[in-house]
Amino acid sequence: MLQALLLWAEDQQAPGLLNPMTIMLGLFFLFFFIVLLPAQRRQEKERLAMIAAAEKNDRVLTNGGIYGTIVSISDKEDEMLVKVDDNVKLRMTRSSIARNLTKEEKAKQAKEEKAAGK
Repeated sequence: MLQALLLWAEDQQAPGLLNPMTIMLGLFFLFFFIVLLPAQRRQEKERLAMIAAAEKNDRVLTNGGIYGTIVSISDKEDEMLVKVDDNVKLRMTRSSIARNLTKEEKAKQAKEEKAAGK
């Protein structure tokens, strides 16, 4: 039994910096810090800019999948009133906006006009 343990110990290699697992972990962390983290920060800045640019009468899509039109936005509090249907208004926070459809349509039209003008 002791000989088997000694033979097993001889077959084991000491972990080093060139270990394949160490290389894979290093590449993962490099990819994370160079590609994924800046992309997440950029998306968060774009989302905050979209929320700040929301105005009255903008058509929006909420995180809950509800389409509506902004009726009013409270300056003091982080909430707004969204009209969903006739006589149906929902009070929700600004951060519940997933997409601002009015701004997207304007940006799309401007892009198409710019492409047609060339």
